[in-house]
Amino acid sequence: MNAPMGTPPDAAAAACREQALAAMQRGDLAGAEQAFARLLAIRPDDADALQFVASRQLGRGDAAGAIASLHAALRAQPRDAAILHQLGAAQVQAGDLHGAEESLREGLALAPGMFVARLRLGVVYERQGHRHDAMVAYLGAINAAQAQGRWLSDDTTAPGLREAVKHATQYVAAGRRELFDAVIEPLRQRYGRAELSRVDQCLAIYLHEQPAPLPDPRQRPLFLYFPGVPSQPFYPRDRFPEHARLEQAVEVIREELRAVLSEAEDRLVPFLGAPTAEAVAAQLLGSTGTQEGAWDAFFFYRHGVRHDANCARCPRTSGLLDAMPLVRVRDHAPETLYSVLRPGTHILPHRGVTNTRLVTHLPLIVPPDCALRVGGQTHVWEEGRCVTFDDTFEHEAWNHSGQTRVVLIMDSWNPDLSEVERMAVADLVAAIGDFNRSTPDA
Repeated sequence: MNAPMGTPPDAAAAACREQALAAMQRGDLAGAEQAFARLLAIRPDDADALQFVASRQLGRGDAAGAIASLHAALRAQPRDAAILHQLGAAQVQAGDLHGAEESLREGLALAPGMFVARLRLGVVYERQGHRHDAMVAYLGAINAAQAQGRWLSDDTTAPGLREAVKHATQYVAAGRRELFDAVIEPLRQRYGRAELSRVDQCLAIYLHEQPAPLPDPRQRPLFLYFPGVPSQPFYPRDRFPEHARLEQAVEVIREELRAVLSEAEDRLVPFLGAPTAEAVAAQLLGSTGTQEGAWDAFFFYRHGVRHDANCARCPRTSGLLDAMPLVRVRDHAPETLYSVLRPGTHILPHRGVTNTRLVTHLPLIVPPDCALRVGGQTHVWEEGRCVTFDDTFEHEAWNHSGQTRVVLIMDSWNPDLSEVERMAVADLVAAIGDFNRSTPDA
């Protein structure tokens, strides 16, 4: 029903909008389009009406008309992410891949969580032949959708998107396989495939092409499982003869530690990160006392980055650590530090990322009522005596005393990996890190 003759423009526009919305509720899309068309005759810049009309035009295959309507909507509401997304979709249908890329990228810059827009951007990149960009866009779309509980199955995926989502998933799987295969291939060529067979299986497990053959249900790596090595919470001391050098130098290491502890507290940092990591700390740290739990660190290396000032402050400890066969992976390892556990602090049960590397503690200051539990087995630290464990087993540590506990921590390669396997894992982990950093956050 049209507005009566002589109705003021605002009232007439409101009546048209009401008629359009009522028609939409009835499922009468043609009637809604007619009502919105009347509204546009009164308010040519009404963005909602323009978007609806554009959707109808696109449904009829009139991509050019839809694009014109959406450009008009953008003039009315510049930098509107939803309009830019719809415009990008229309431009894809029209074959304007360059224009679609610009519209979708601009919309995602405004609203990064629009996972369908990111999916469409992947389509654009794929059609342009930009394989890596397409893979990154598809994976970003999948990550963002799944973080919101979508695209986990057919039931959580809109019917009209199911085939596109399946294609994106398969595209990402094939692309990641190709990318990571290329990282390992030079080593295969040099040393032979047989030498890298366990690495190949490790990659297949990471890519979810096969299940992890975990021999012990207590062991569950968060990131990368390497098959075919013994599964054990604690490792025999005789597997690490080089640790004797640390144990022989324990008094020197402890002397430098005490100097650090006697200085200003700002030399220590929270192990779990800045104060912004409070939520993580709340999940991982408990307390048996009246004060909150506190786990501090004095890093020599953190995520593979050398802390030069700290190394200079403790030159003998730093030199001993540098002489150890530490794990070295770009942007990831080594990680070496004084680990300072305050009185009453309990590091709650958690798991590490990979069994390719192990964790060693050299206990320096150990009050009573302090212990480490790995895979259900409790170990009481002995000052000056190294202990090495696989942190992919659930583990926890506590200091129930009224004094501070300190151990020197370092990481080392799992001794059951060959030198070639270590090289391959280092290259693979670095490549996975590079790829993940290139992928938009969910």
